[in-house]
Amino acid sequence: MANDSQDVFERIEREKEDYLEELKDFLRIPSVSTDPEHNDDVLRCAAFVEEKLSAAGLEAETIATNGNPLVYAEWSGAPGKPTILFYGHYDVQPPDPLDEWRNPPFEPTVEGDQLVARGATDDKGQSFAQIKAVASILAERGSLPVNVKFLIEGEEEVGGEEIDKFVHADGGTKLSCDAVVISDSSMFAPGQPCLLYGLKGLAYMELKVVGPNQDLHSGTFGGAVANPANALATIISRLWNAETGRIEIEGFYDDVRPLEGWEREQWGQLPHDEQEYCRNLGIEEGFGEQGYTTLERCWGRPTIDVNGLYGGYQGQGAKTVLPSWAGAKVSMRLVPDQDPEKIARLFAEQVERIKPRGVTVEVKEIHGAQPVLIETRVPIADAATGAQEDIWGKSPFLIREGGSIPVVATFAQVLGVPVLLVGLGLPDDRLHSPNEKFNIGNFYNGIKTIVRLLDRAGA
Repeated sequence: MANDSQDVFERIEREKEDYLEELKDFLRIPSVSTDPEHNDDVLRCAAFVEEKLSAAGLEAETIATNGNPLVYAEWSGAPGKPTILFYGHYDVQPPDPLDEWRNPPFEPTVEGDQLVARGATDDKGQSFAQIKAVASILAERGSLPVNVKFLIEGEEEVGGEEIDKFVHADGGTKLSCDAVVISDSSMFAPGQPCLLYGLKGLAYMELKVVGPNQDLHSGTFGGAVANPANALATIISRLWNAETGRIEIEGFYDDVRPLEGWEREQWGQLPHDEQEYCRNLGIEEGFGEQGYTTLERCWGRPTIDVNGLYGGYQGQGAKTVLPSWAGAKVSMRLVPDQDPEKIARLFAEQVERIKPRGVTVEVKEIHGAQPVLIETRVPIADAATGAQEDIWGKSPFLIREGGSIPVVATFAQVLGVPVLLVGLGLPDDRLHSPNEKFNIGNFYNGIKTIVRLLDRAGA
């Protein structure tokens, strides 16, 4: 290995159990950003992150915002060397439904080679691997091969509005760097690393369909009054074609950038087993836009999905009620050249056109994110791919991802530097679902990957 990292690797091996226990402490903090009842937990989690960065030997601070705080840290003892900015988030998704967890979601449990807890892979485990990589180098050598900065937020799971404001206001002053490195995504498969060069954008909407001014007896009033739950089902059914998988919002595809020929050819050569994919998910077959493969639909075509339905009676047994309102949350994942604000407007206009008579519909945009494509033909990307090959023994695949990380586009636009997405999770890590997990071996190899990346970048 160029600029051998073996000295740090030996320290990691000696201390890895301690690192795992620290990660467990991190995961025990229920930093659910979308739930105001967890506001104190979110603050406690930010303090935990600041303390770990300070203990590692960086100058760290908590930055107050109008929402959840940012945690910033830096080490600038390598003049003339590149500066790497690490990004992560310490907030997590709600753990619901609780009855589907094998163990309490905020009590991390080792199951074989997996660590199971909310936030294990999204993003506490991956972000903490970055922190421990820097900490292990400083503990072993007393210095780093490059300059580093960290910016870790507490609102990624609710849109990242405050970090977006902060980065724009900073304009690359405090955050000046040569590259941003993010670990908040997945490898292609166990043992097979990848470097992401594309993320989808997002338009997240909420619908509320309103009918009568009170819940009504479904026998007395059924057939005489429009049922908001029925109307909601009608609206949703008309947003896409169940046969072709095409989204039926007027103007939705106008700005979609087609997949390049080389992308379809390269993705077609990846070792994707459709039958195993379906078997792992417990489904008979995949579904999506006709004319595209599963990987093409996931990575390079826009989608629409209902994320939640609510209204009417939800309890045990029967209650013959005609609800006064019903609601849904709907997300649309967007591809390059689609604009979230435009798509949100088109969505609202379409809903107004197709809503049944007898109800009104309130449409609210919750948050959005720009789609992004990343340039990978730069030296820092070579350091990342080289580091991955050093640790995993395989050249990384260049792929896109169907998820959204709102701040990626902001970093690329404002800082004007490469943004490298070096994922450490696995596709079956159940992020956002019960029994979320993180492979413990990936945690340790992730730490080593970041160590190698820094050594290569500073060589």
